[in-house]
Amino acid sequence: MHDEAIDISVVIPVRDEAGSIAPLLDEVAAALAERAFEVIVVDDGSGDGTSQILQRLATRHPRLRHHRHPQSRGQSAAIRSGVRLARGPLIVTLDGDGQNPPDQIPVLLAAFDAGNPRLGLVQGQRLVRQDNLGKKLASRLANRIRMALLHDGVSDSGCGLKAFRREAYLELPFFDHIHRFMPAMMLREGWQIATAGVMHRPRGSGRSKYSNIARGLVGIPDLLGAAWLIRRSGRGEPAPPLATGPHLTLNARPASGPAHEDIPS
Repeated sequence: MHDEAIDISVVIPVRDEAGSIAPLLDEVAAALAERAFEVIVVDDGSGDGTSQILQRLATRHPRLRHHRHPQSRGQSAAIRSGVRLARGPLIVTLDGDGQNPPDQIPVLLAAFDAGNPRLGLVQGQRLVRQDNLGKKLASRLANRIRMALLHDGVSDSGCGLKAFRREAYLELPFFDHIHRFMPAMMLREGWQIATAGVMHRPRGSGRSKYSNIARGLVGIPDLLGAAWLIRRSGRGEPAPPLATGPHLTLNARPASGPAHEDIPS
């Protein structure tokens, strides 16, 4: 595989996902069977044997690469490690808990296949979120506050299923939890973004690494920092119209402020 040209690098950050990672990798391989891809799993300091399982899975999945953080550095740092190791120009990320169905990856890639060179990110939007009521309500409130401050036009920036250009990502300022604010940061750097409706499913094993309260407490200073970065930046040049497609909402921030276009199914 090292001599093969890679088009897509799938980056999966994991921590203590020993019960989820094997079936998830099988699904990724099936979803991208017709594409030239690699999978980079970044183990962010797992203590449940996830790393050992990944080593064994390398025989079954020759496209798998495994990187380990000896200690947990957080999800954004794990994604960054994977992107820096990636060989493909397009990156796909999804959570390691199995709640993002890999068969939804082609939905995101279809927007890039249209050939717009200024499209930097396609952000997944969970159509029917399979979480408990408390988590859904907390997420809805957080998203409304974020949209009001950042004006990114994205209703679900926390969805782990994203596709983006590696070069665009590497232009972004890095800070902890940036993965929650990637649409706004892409717009800040002058890239166009799109959102795509994707399916979501219940967690099969393990448990969430954040409580609703903890998620909110760590998110407030990050949100304020992201808003400050956007205020300190120029708005760039108006973006040209994007190609349309099913189930896509395409967004670009022109010089005068945010713009939003709904694309019918």
